[in-house]
Amino acid sequence: MADALTVQLGERSYPITFGSDLARSIREQISGLVRTGKKVVVLTDQTVARMQGAAIEMLAAGAPILRVDAGEETKSLGALGQVLDFLAENQVDRTGALVAIGGGVIGDLGGFAAACYLRGIDFYQVPTTLLAMVDSSVGGKTGINLRAGKNLVGAFHQPRAVFIDTDFLKTLPAREFAAGMAEVIKNGLLGDADLFGRIERAPLTVKSVELAEVIQRCCALKARIVEADERELAREGGRALLNLGHTFAHAIEQTAGYGAYLHGEAVAIGLCAAARLSEKLGLIADTEVGRVRAVAAAHALPTRLNAPLALPTLMAAVARDKKVRAGLPRFVVLEKIGAAATRHEGITGSMVEACFREAGAVDSL
Repeated sequence: MADALTVQLGERSYPITFGSDLARSIREQISGLVRTGKKVVVLTDQTVARMQGAAIEMLAAGAPILRVDAGEETKSLGALGQVLDFLAENQVDRTGALVAIGGGVIGDLGGFAAACYLRGIDFYQVPTTLLAMVDSSVGGKTGINLRAGKNLVGAFHQPRAVFIDTDFLKTLPAREFAAGMAEVIKNGLLGDADLFGRIERAPLTVKSVELAEVIQRCCALKARIVEADERELAREGGRALLNLGHTFAHAIEQTAGYGAYLHGEAVAIGLCAAARLSEKLGLIADTEVGRVRAVAAAHALPTRLNAPLALPTLMAAVARDKKVRAGLPRFVVLEKIGAAATRHEGITGSMVEACFREAGAVDSL
């Protein structure tokens, strides 16, 4: 039986449906749109199409399918144009919809295309990776990357519905599952100490009986944060807390080159760096930093860079981060395990540099 929760955003509210066999529900959603005369297109990537080809065809219910390249490099202006052209070629009008079936890249790209096309059409999220299920499919943040930085172009565009079918995880590669666990760990660190303790005592796997419940718990936490600060306008805290570890992570992804690290892998290193920064600020003890590193390692995630990166390039990327306010980068720091805060006062460049160095960065290559 499917479970559900609603993201309460007034006229933009939408349901998140959870289950282990939602194929019929997803197909009925798409078929229902088509029966009412609406033009619907499906967006996925080549990897999902290869691993779940028959399922995608069945879910699409005859709607045209665009299969783009897989990987972070697809969150680009070129791929955005490809999706927009596909919508136009299929004569989708303002009553139409885009259904994104894939991981975070497909959800971000598809959602942004839906936000742009005809100044906004409906879209639906069907996440197929753990990372997308617990994080990127919820909250309406959509966008693409530029050479200058990650997610620098985007829009807040809430989906009409999200379908989280854990059956998709059965074919998810182990590395992708681990990457998703970085966002689960992040959720525990920023607002759910009990969740962090659970995965600290027993690492979560795709076969864990509590996996579905953990996914729902993460979505509920994010839904509450998004409901309180949908467009990340709070002066302190708010939705920005969801960026715990991400200022470091985005700098790593940009400097290493998109695709060198999965997003969750960079986030894991970023979480460790954020914990180190919190310790340098006197907010947590070294033992807590060790706990963060140990949980990441227990879930097959990196805690340091795989190869050295140039510190000046990393710091330049931090300076271009989209969370910069009045020229000052904002970091999310830990006050304790299970509680986080946004902060820029008292954080010096030398502190940030030290965190990067401890992660394996070097002054020059």
